[in-house]
Amino acid sequence: MTGRSAIAGIGLLALLLAASPGTVHAEYGDVVLNKRSEKEGVRPVIFPHWFHRIRFRCKVCHFELGFEMRAGANDVKMLDMVEGKFCGMCHNGTVAWDMQRCDLCHVGRPGLAAGVVGGNQTSGPGRW
Repeated sequence: MTGRSAIAGIGLLALLLAASPGTVHAEYGDVVLNKRSEKEGVRPVIFPHWFHRIRFRCKVCHFELGFEMRAGANDVKMLDMVEGKFCGMCHNGTVAWDMQRCDLCHVGRPGLAAGVVGGNQTSGPGRW
């Protein structure tokens, strides 16, 4: 493959990836939210728990924002977040991207089961 054709191939691949929304498989520690996503016609949400955990202490989300510490125990609706509750407290366009960026959260492949990927128990004193 010549340099010119390689560049054209990379450009074509980038164009195809940009034009067609990709699906994501959840990784260990991710939380998949699909209680009502697919019923509402959108892809499941993949919440990168560890990505948030390295930036914030547990109490920020599980006390100050109202998330219970049990997988599946939270009844979070999109309207709640738009009104500034749960994820919407930070995802407001100032602290982090706003709720208009559906493509950043609703990325799960169709049929992805709700829950914590890799298990939902800790081995420490906060075992739940």
